[in-house]
Parts: sequence; C-alpha cells; structure tokens
Amino acid sequence: MTFQPQITQLSSESLVKEFFQQSEGSWRSQRRYYTLKDGETQEVVSFLTVQFLEPGHEELIKLARLHEMADETALICGALTTWESNYVSPSPKQTKGETVFGVLGTSLYRDRGFSTSKPIIAQFSMRDPKTMCLRTEYSGNVFEEELKLIGTQYRTRQTIISRAGEEQMIGQYLEQRLN
Repeated sequence: MTFQPQITQLSSESLVKEFFQQSEGSWRSQRRYYTLKDGETQEVVSFLTVQFLEPGHEELIKLARLHEMADETALICGALTTWESNYVSPSPKQTKGETVFGVLGTSLYRDRGFSTSKPIIAQFSMRDPKTMCLRTEYSGNVFEEELKLIGTQYRTRQTIISRAGEEQMIGQYLEQRLN
C-alpha cells in the first residue's frame, strides 16, 4: 500500500482571516521612520488594539458602503485597529485614531490610508500563514508593506514608501503583544 499525502492549498482569504485572528489583541509598537533624502529619523511608540471582524459585522458593512460596493455583506472578514501614538523625536506629538480593514479576494479595503483620510484599496498576498505583504498606491505614492507574526507575542512590520519610482521613506516596527 502506498501512502499518498493530502495536500491542502489554503486560499489568500482563509490565510488572511487566520492572520487577523492571530493579530487580535493589544500591542505596543516601537517604530522608526527613516527619511532617505535628508537622513532624518522619526521615533514613535504606539499602543494598538486589533479587533477581528466576522463577515456581516457592522463596521464591515459601513466599509462596504464607503467603497460603494453593490453587496454590503461581500467582505469576508476584517479588523478594526485603534491606536494612540507618541512621536518621541525629533518633534514630540501625540495622535490617536482608528482604521477599518476588510477583505475580499486579494484586496484589502480600508476606510483610510497611511497619509490620507480617504478610503483606499491595497492588494495583498500571503507569503506564508504568518506573513502578509501589501501594496497600496494613491496620490502618486506607493506603499509596500510586510507584516510578520513572530510566535504569538511579536510582530514585525516594514514599510517602504516610494514616489515616482524613488524610495522616500522606510518604516520599521517591532510590536509586542500586551495581552
């Protein structure tokens, strides 16, 4: 008798759903943004809360309406992320806010972008079950991001921001789970 292993290929949707579920909780994020042209470094400490959103959640329905989707229940899952950020140096300031993410196919719908309050759509891929890669384009900028779960207590993130084909800024993050 020959053993035939079962090979299961997981869809991007099921992988991102699991990624968001594993990201749920409270996090402390230490970030550095490097501006490449002038060499300036910005340090930020943030406290994030990630809430997993099931299909049909009120926040996902509002997001679908914002994106003028014909089917308001089309988003298969999502996350609500709230944050409080303290910009440490060179110019101290505090900010807080929230962002809603919703998934359909390989598109990640957002109610706002990194540098805009307008709704945007990113394209994502899952390099593996623990690593999400995003590409977002708006206002002449390209944002390429990688988020990676490290065990159950850490996440790393890296963002590269380009304009007109030239890299402008790099953001690097280490996030530690608080609960």
